[in-house]
Amino acid sequence: MAATRNAVTAPSSAATRKDTLLTRRYIEGLIADGKHVIIFDNRVLKVDAWIPYHPGGDKSIRHMVGKDATDEINALHSKEARQRMLSFQIGRIEGPWLNFLPPIQGGKFRPYTEDCVSDEESSGPESSGQETSQPPSPVFDAVDTASATRQRKSTTTPAPATDDDDKPKPFFLDARTQEELVFDTAKYPSLDQENQERIRHRYRELDQQIRAEGLYDCRYFSYAIECFRYTLFAAVSYYFLQIGWWGTSGFFLGCFWHQLVFTAHDAGHMGITHNFHADTVIGIIIADYLGGLSLGWWKRSHNVHHIVTNAPEHDPDIEHMPFFAISHRFLTSLRSTYYDRIMTFDAFAKFMLKFQNYLYYPILLFGRFNLYRLSWEYLFCGQAPKKGPAWWHRWFEIGGQVVFWYWFGYGVMYKSIPDWSSRLTFLLISHMVTSPLHVQITLSHFAMSTSDMGVNESFPQRMLRTTMDVDCPTWLDFFHGGLQFQAIHHLYPRIPRHNLRRTQRLVLEFCRDTGIPYTLFTFYDGNKEVIGKLGDVAKQVRILEECRKSCAEQGVFSDHH
Repeated sequence: MAATRNAVTAPSSAATRKDTLLTRRYIEGLIADGKHVIIFDNRVLKVDAWIPYHPGGDKSIRHMVGKDATDEINALHSKEARQRMLSFQIGRIEGPWLNFLPPIQGGKFRPYTEDCVSDEESSGPESSGQETSQPPSPVFDAVDTASATRQRKSTTTPAPATDDDDKPKPFFLDARTQEELVFDTAKYPSLDQENQERIRHRYRELDQQIRAEGLYDCRYFSYAIECFRYTLFAAVSYYFLQIGWWGTSGFFLGCFWHQLVFTAHDAGHMGITHNFHADTVIGIIIADYLGGLSLGWWKRSHNVHHIVTNAPEHDPDIEHMPFFAISHRFLTSLRSTYYDRIMTFDAFAKFMLKFQNYLYYPILLFGRFNLYRLSWEYLFCGQAPKKGPAWWHRWFEIGGQVVFWYWFGYGVMYKSIPDWSSRLTFLLISHMVTSPLHVQITLSHFAMSTSDMGVNESFPQRMLRTTMDVDCPTWLDFFHGGLQFQAIHHLYPRIPRHNLRRTQRLVLEFCRDTGIPYTLFTFYDGNKEVIGKLGDVAKQVRILEECRKSCAEQGVFSDHH
């Protein structure tokens, strides 16, 4: 009976069970039992029953377990979806919530037993023999008074044992991690709870201001212009195909695909009609039927990217080993929680990463071929949802793949082009022309912070810390397709892209009020930043190789080498 009193506060007779006040300690016990519990607008949601039905996959939910997901949920979901979530409410909390570290990110949770002490007495790690999932400080564990350097506890998910686990890591990798963390701590606002709550409050006020100015309303006339541009590129490609100019035809087909992706991106975020099924159908027709890429795969990956942006262990959009590493942390063979595998820093990776700043553009020229592979894995390897409102999307997408490879693979490549050399020319040109899109996507994040600032960093601060915008004249907006406003898009993903430039003014005011830096580069300077970041990691790979060679020659390896 004592445990029950500690776990909940009984509601009044008029209140429902969903209004029961749950203690932090009780919620921790639920998570320790394997339950998926998140906080939304001071409501406690247990979403285990919804995970198999979630159209965006399970990983995005798992990264929110034990955390206040209010801002993430509001940013990525419609009002109707948020209302449906309330059916999973099991109670409420009072006051600000101090986030746990989710189990998928390595958080440890103590089971709730009948001999538990009260919630107040069990709030710190010293009250239990088991490790709590919440470190004493949101960023640092302790202060080394001798060096005045605060030490950060590792929060990465432990990887399965490998032969390299017993080998000590070169000290300069840990030193670099600490250096980047200290730099970001000095550059961005304090992570104390009061300050982060102020940022969250200001962020939500900005959302209301954006709604009041009608910036969530889609400008459909802008899409009429987009459709005219798409039709023009397709028609020109078809014309040159008919007269036998295979390379020229492939070029304009690539332009057609390049422009189409922007609208598929809008549809994936429900930024066109704001209706889940209507926008999904639009997105699938564009992505699968016309482009050969899976919208469902993109949404599953992209949702996680929006939640754990630029986290080396968790964000699939920066996990490109063995070809690219934007952080020295990849040099320690991290485990990806998204792909559920070790990103091995093996001999091939060591060779590729040493030259990644030179190989960056050549590799991106062929990026579309990798997107085909990822799409097929999603559709045919059991990653797509089989239940819930999106159960039929997979079959609609598979139909789109059949249609795409019939018209493109058979109708264009095989029937319309007479010989294999011309087919190869057409194939390569049409796919390489889309490479500016891959540059645009990586440009927004590759040069930005990858530090782990702890679970208490607010959603808006994390988005602005890990994302840059690209400054360009208005007449070039069509070329960037809204992706030049990635920082703004990450703050409010459901704003239609044709309204992002108008939203920029409001976001700049928000950044001035909160003291969060807003990163803005020209396209040229942004590329210089990315190449510089890749070159810096490549230099670290060469240093690491020299270090190991020296140690091998001396027959020793210690933390001091």
